Amino acid sequence: MKRYAIIVAGGQGLRLGAEIPKQFLPLKGKPMLFYTLEKFEGIADEIILVLPASHFDYWNELCRLADFETEVKLVEGGENRTSSVLNGLSALQGNGIVAIHDAVRPLVSKSLIMKLYEEAERNGNAVPVTQIKESMRFRDSQESHSVERSKYVAVQTPQCFDFQKLVNAYQQHTNETFTDDASVWEFAGGTVHLVDGETTNLKITYKEDLAYAETLMNAGIL
Repeated sequence: MKRYAIIVAGGQGLRLGAEIPKQFLPLKGKPMLFYTLEKFEGIADEIILVLPASHFDYWNELCRLADFETEVKLVEGGENRTSSVLNGLSALQGNGIVAIHDAVRPLVSKSLIMKLYEEAERNGNAVPVTQIKESMRFRDSQESHSVERSKYVAVQTPQCFDFQKLVNAYQQHTNETFTDDASVWEFAGGTVHLVDGETTNLKITYKEDLAYAETLMNAGIL
């Protein structure tokens, strides 16, 4: 089966306090987005990079200056994550497995990516998760109460799906806003197949995340 990858890179980096979008911030001297794309090189048959149109020129200049040669197809992002992923899906054709991945998860391993594609080929989809380490409480505007953390997991990307079925799921719910693709799949009636993820596959959201990622890389843990 063909293997596709859609890298969603619409972040503005506001919570990082950065002047440039966080996916372009340097990680050990090069844009973190480069690391993310390189992880899919040699695994995915086609890589789609979803960016705001206003970032295209900046991206092309980054690639020129760094001689970045991973082959990607640029696709314009939408107003939210749902529309951005749908734009990425619309740029692909055929059958196979598609992986949707956050651009700001540059530490994902090639072995996890391979495992997720293989699991999705067997089960129709594969979503990586990790166990919750902290105690948890449910909170609403009035009160809070403890919950059993063993019943909950943290969801990561890349999330892999049968391409045509995911397209159908997104087309059914184009007006909805989702934070991940498993939610779209489930909302359309699909069953989500969970796979063990990696604790090092962190999402770079805050300044300390960037520092932690560099610490892991410098320590040779990855």
